[in-house]
Amino acid sequence: MPPTPSAAHWYNEPPQWSEEDGTISVMSAPKTDFWRKTHYGFIRDNGHFYAQAVEGNFVAQVKIVGQYKALYDQAGLMVRLDETTWLKCGVELVDDVQQASVVVTRDFSDWSVIPMPQNPSAFWLRVSRFNEAFEVRYSLDGQNFQMMRHCYLTEEPSLEVGIMTATPDGDGFSMEFSEFSIQTVS
Repeated sequence: MPPTPSAAHWYNEPPQWSEEDGTISVMSAPKTDFWRKTHYGFIRDNGHFYAQAVEGNFVAQVKIVGQYKALYDQAGLMVRLDETTWLKCGVELVDDVQQASVVVTRDFSDWSVIPMPQNPSAFWLRVSRFNEAFEVRYSLDGQNFQMMRHCYLTEEPSLEVGIMTATPDGDGFSMEFSEFSIQTVS
């Protein structure tokens, strides 16, 4: 099921965004991010997150096309309990290379990346929840998904799930999210 406008809401609404024919176009604000403590010593909770409440097990998926320009420009999916417990994943620009990226936060953020062989024009993400286990997969063609993270996040049954973007160092960038769906599973 795609999120419905009445069910979805912005946490830190971006300066520009629109939704048309199932595509959400976003321009991120500068100096935005989701991060807690590790290595850098700061807490940032001002990235953009378009979310809806999801109860129990689910599979969320989205296609992302972004105009990444600056270090750490990022777009993807987020699963969030609160400001100290969340997971974000997606594409992140590091050293001018698009990276498949996952950050798992349980008070402290932990980050992992997989460099893409080329900077893909489109990128698909899938996040699945099975009780306490969360699995993140990515695809460069929308068909063949590779696992990049399997982790524990929380056992709380109700979480916020949706699209996420941030521009920690740059002046903002534009991206499009399409084929967005959240399916509940038993």
